[in-house]
Amino acid sequence: MISKKRHLEMALQQVPSHPHPDPDLEQYHTPAGIAADVIWNASNYGDIDGMKVVDLGCGTGILALGAALMGAVEVVGVDVDVDALRVAESEAERLDVAHNSRFLQVDVDDFQENADTVIENPPFGAQKAHRKDADRRFLEKALEVAPVVYSFHLAKTEEFLENMVKAMGAVITHRFYYAFPLPHIYHFHQDEKREVEVVVLRIEKMG
Repeated sequence: MISKKRHLEMALQQVPSHPHPDPDLEQYHTPAGIAADVIWNASNYGDIDGMKVVDLGCGTGILALGAALMGAVEVVGVDVDVDALRVAESEAERLDVAHNSRFLQVDVDDFQENADTVIENPPFGAQKAHRKDADRRFLEKALEVAPVVYSFHLAKTEEFLENMVKAMGAVITHRFYYAFPLPHIYHFHQDEKREVEVVVLRIEKMG
C-alpha cells in the first residue's frame, strides 16, 4: 500500500485520459492531483483499505486504480465506453493491481453489485451537451450500491444536492473543494482551458 499522497499522485499521473472523449458522455479526465487527494482523504476516513470500492462512470479508471493502490480488497470500475475500459485494464496491469480490479462495460442503471464505498466523478453539467439528470441518477445508484459515497459535483449546485441527499435518506459528512480544469477537447470549447469549481461530497446513508 502506498504510504505518501505524493507517491499516489505520481503513480496516477501516468493514467491516460479518454482515448476518444464523447461530449454526450461528458468525459473529462480527473487530474491526478485531485484524484489522489480524494482517494487519500477517503483512505484516512477508513473507506478504502480492506474495502470493496466501486467507481461508477470510471472512464480510464483513475479513481478505481487509486483505491486499489491504497489497499482496497476489490475495486470495480463501471463504464459504457469500451475503449476507456481497455485503457483502465491495461493500467491495472501496469500498476500491478489487476488481481483485485475488474472493469465492466455496463450502464450505471444496470449495475447490481453492492460495495462498501463508491467513489465517482459523474457527468456534472459543465457543458451544453449534458443531460441535466445525469449526476442525480449516478448519485441515486451510488447510494443503492454502498453506504458511503464520494461524489464530484459542481460547487454551485451544493445547496440543491444537500436537499436531494437528505431526501434520499443520507447525510453529507464532509466536503472537499477543487478547481477542476477542463481542457479544450471538444469542438464547442471556446477557451484553450478553463476551470470550474467542484465539490466532492462524502455522503453516508442514515440508519
